[in-house]
Amino acid sequence: MLHDIMPGTEELLNKEQCSVYLGIDPTADSLHIGHLVGIMMLSHLQRCGHRPIALLGGATGMIGDPSGKSLERNLLDEETLRHNQDCIKKQLGKFLDFDSAGPNAAVLVNNYDWMSKFSFLDFIRDIGKHLTVNYMMAKDSVKKRFNGEGEGMSFTEFSYQLVQGYDFMHLYQDMGCKVQMGGSDQWGNITTGTELIRRKLNGEAFGLTCPLITKADGGKFGKTEKGNIWLDPRRTSPYAFYQFWLNCSDDDSKRYIRIFTHFSKEEIEELERKLDAEPHLRALQKALAKDLTIRVHSQEDFEAAVNASEILFGKGTAENLAALSEEMFLSVFDGVPQFEIQASLLDEGCGVVDFLAKHTQIFGSNGEARRMLKDNGVSINKEKVRDDKTLTKSDLLNGKHVLVQKGKKNYYIVKISQ
Repeated sequence: MLHDIMPGTEELLNKEQCSVYLGIDPTADSLHIGHLVGIMMLSHLQRCGHRPIALLGGATGMIGDPSGKSLERNLLDEETLRHNQDCIKKQLGKFLDFDSAGPNAAVLVNNYDWMSKFSFLDFIRDIGKHLTVNYMMAKDSVKKRFNGEGEGMSFTEFSYQLVQGYDFMHLYQDMGCKVQMGGSDQWGNITTGTELIRRKLNGEAFGLTCPLITKADGGKFGKTEKGNIWLDPRRTSPYAFYQFWLNCSDDDSKRYIRIFTHFSKEEIEELERKLDAEPHLRALQKALAKDLTIRVHSQEDFEAAVNASEILFGKGTAENLAALSEEMFLSVFDGVPQFEIQASLLDEGCGVVDFLAKHTQIFGSNGEARRMLKDNGVSINKEKVRDDKTLTKSDLLNGKHVLVQKGKKNYYIVKISQ
């Protein structure tokens, strides 16, 4: 889980209880799995007796961090940022213990609380004079933007590392925080903080970074990236969340289970042996998916996701299907072809051949529908039907959908509009 670490950091963590902070810019109202690397590191440190500090960047979120980006981010208003922070705190509570009576209870802070009191003149006088432009220009995140990557850099973004550096100094002074963590793209910002503490306070502070988690295409997980996996069920359903981990490659899953879970070394090695011996059973992926789905969502969501997976891949029953909530049902069958018919068609009952061919075009003709029905190749809501089946409103799932399966793999959703 380590990418870079300053000399002396490990010795400090072994010598005394430390306060360690991780910054999160609340530019969305949910964390995503890219955040979880740093959060799991805070969780590990808390389990070892250290005090984790989660810093929500109410102030820095209004600026935008240039690190790892080629375009300037949109700036957010205070009301939006406060909403985002409230949502993120709830998610952090699933990984960090904020309620412990011990000295290492997690702490949540917001840099807007101290940065909003700073006037511009005070900031450039008291903080800006301690770091040269030459020092700030030497950072990789700045050099890339000055060398033609993207659209250049505004003064607002250029000042970001100074603001983050001051955050570290403030926490060092107010809370005795000597260590900052972040993703590998934060190394420049973190070292700016340690340098500011050294120059202004004659103090010693430390930093460490973790690798950025990348998607299969090599892109990183981020709030503005496509194909992201969010912790909020409104953005990524529990089913899609479960499926992401279940479908990880063998190599990725061996890496992820070390990063995203608290399984012991012995448990992980045993799961790896099972995966290598019988890869088709996906024992490691299943353990990873179960652990994270329960932690991020709930036991009930995990069980529903497993149930839904069985439905999609042929093992589920009509009872399993009927037990799915509407949200889970639509998540499972996201992307399958959909048709819509009027509810009045079911008032008197609708013959299955007309339903499949005339009203929905799942089949191109009545004759094609009859042939497949005769061959036992059509299921309605996971039950095989014949050509004498009549559909009524009693056949609706959650009062508004019918699931049609044509052959083994072709699914269709028919939505009933009132």
